[in-house]
Amino acid sequence: MNHSRPSAVCDGVTRTVWAWVRVLGGMAIFGVLLWRVGTGAFLDGVRVIDAWTLLAAGAIGLVTTVFSAWRWCLVARGLGIQLPLRGAVADYYRALFLNAALPGGILGDVHRAVRHGKDSGDLGRGVKAVVLERSAGQAVFFTVGATVLLWWAPLPVAATAGAAAVLGLAFVLVARRSRAPRWLRATLTDVRRGLLVRRAWPGVALSSTLVVAGHIATFMVAARAAGATAPLTRLAPLLVLALLAMALPLSLGGWGPREGVAAWAFGAAGMGAEIGVTAAIVYGVLVFVASLPGAAVLIVRCFSRPRTVLTAHIAKGRRLRFVGPRPVRPAGPAPMGTRRHQRSVAPWSRPRKKVRSPDAARRPGRR
Repeated sequence: MNHSRPSAVCDGVTRTVWAWVRVLGGMAIFGVLLWRVGTGAFLDGVRVIDAWTLLAAGAIGLVTTVFSAWRWCLVARGLGIQLPLRGAVADYYRALFLNAALPGGILGDVHRAVRHGKDSGDLGRGVKAVVLERSAGQAVFFTVGATVLLWWAPLPVAATAGAAAVLGLAFVLVARRSRAPRWLRATLTDVRRGLLVRRAWPGVALSSTLVVAGHIATFMVAARAAGATAPLTRLAPLLVLALLAMALPLSLGGWGPREGVAAWAFGAAGMGAEIGVTAAIVYGVLVFVASLPGAAVLIVRCFSRPRTVLTAHIAKGRRLRFVGPRPVRPAGPAPMGTRRHQRSVAPWSRPRKKVRSPDAARRPGRR
């Protein structure tokens, strides 16, 4: 009995239900915030933004994008894929714009992985490079977040970090056994080649730390624009909590849980839930504005894609094949003796080839 079709249907239904849960969860969070703080906090998130705030966010976004693209290059090089930094920066900007503009928050990374895999000629390695690069960034982000929160709430965070360390150690020990699944061993091999080699892990750790610092700095600029006057030592744990909330699966491109956690954290710290919501809204707007160069990259790539593909194929020495419309044949009858003339005439009017029978070849007296 073939169970592939029912399982595929169940997977499709699960994905659809989960997509609706994410959308409805994000809308529910916004509804609760509107009921608690009103519309003023949301409108202030757009009113308080000035030119200097946008310039600061754009500069920080440029630095974080360059270091993120460098991290991607290091991981791709470890997997045996050559990726120039200039093209990686452009592709990363495009992915950031698609992540901010489309629901889900990961469609830009999916597009970046598939496109890079096809351009490099190895779709599997291209996807693995993006997955490992994003996983390394998330791991460093959670590590830095836990370090910052240890200062604010030592006991709960220390227990969580200890449990995570124990689970990670057990995962590694199980994976090193000979009876471990093949995909698990292959994944650990890719992690070792792409992240843990000597020429990759220092750059990956440094770039990821600077990217996390850039996100916190952007949120600090948004908090200052929203009216928060508390010192950095008091604001940093609140901002880290709001950034960590963006990883929850109930967000709409990062929106929803970030605003809810910011409202709760700022309210618990005595600064007012309204300022927390306004700071989160300003941060979302600044991130979107900082990703706008990706829209320009997307437009330019759409018009220059055929020439880019042709140049890449020529550089790799591949055989080109014409895929455009076929040339129009001239009207009128075909010249005598050509192949087109033989195909155009009727089958019974074509000249038949004289086939010499084998018996005639055996008779020496006849020709």
